[in-house]
Amino acid sequence: MASRVERYRAELRVLQEWEPYLKQHSGLPGARANLELVEAVGEEADADRLWHLSGSSDEFLALCGTAGLGKVALMEPATVMTRLQELASDPRWRVREGVAIALQRIGREDMPHLLAAMQGWSREGHYVQRAAAAGLCEPALLKEREHAVQTLVILDQITTSLASSRDRKDDGFRVLRQALSYCWSVAAASAPENGRPYFEKWVQSKDKDVAWVMKSNLGKARMAGLRKSLGVKATPKPKPKAKAKAKPTAKPRAKPKRPARRARG
Repeated sequence: MASRVERYRAELRVLQEWEPYLKQHSGLPGARANLELVEAVGEEADADRLWHLSGSSDEFLALCGTAGLGKVALMEPATVMTRLQELASDPRWRVREGVAIALQRIGREDMPHLLAAMQGWSREGHYVQRAAAAGLCEPALLKEREHAVQTLVILDQITTSLASSRDRKDDGFRVLRQALSYCWSVAAASAPENGRPYFEKWVQSKDKDVAWVMKSNLGKARMAGLRKSLGVKATPKPKPKAKAKAKPTAKPRAKPKRPARRARG
């Protein structure tokens, strides 16, 4: 991946117009956007270009610009965080992923600043809460126990909000629920002793969505130790159904031979 990023960076440096190149190498339409190119744009683009791209109507260009704003946040923290919070509710899911990438970059540079900002985001709407959870719950950001502990507090606030939600058919609720189904395990794996009380509380929730979130986290491989201490068995993955053996094709019945006619004398 690193070599591809460097190759893209070198090619971008000699271009005046980036947008045709970015669209050509976006990987879209397709299942996976070119994240190596997204990273290269974040490294090579200046602030003006990133701001411009983040407002594009093209989903990949907006993804590149949004993700790259994490670099600009070091110079314009208040302005960038306001913009990222707006983009966290963008109807395009790849742009919302760009927000999480930007937040993780901010965290790599200044984790206390990110944690402080996400405290505020945890009290916003579902899309913004989802961005906060996804932005914080990256294993590389939670190597220090103190950061994991603060992240657990934020996840607890967000899960409380999830439990009190009324409109559960809303797309924002769905994406937040999905993010929480893995975020808890990332934070708890970095601070198991601190994570255990939260799991003890929420795994017994009568709210079916919260209970599903916690059970999904406990099913992760990184939760083996905590799962054992809680006395919870991992939910076995359903076995794939055996394919039915094809029935042998029946051979067509041979037609009975007619008796030969006798020649008339």
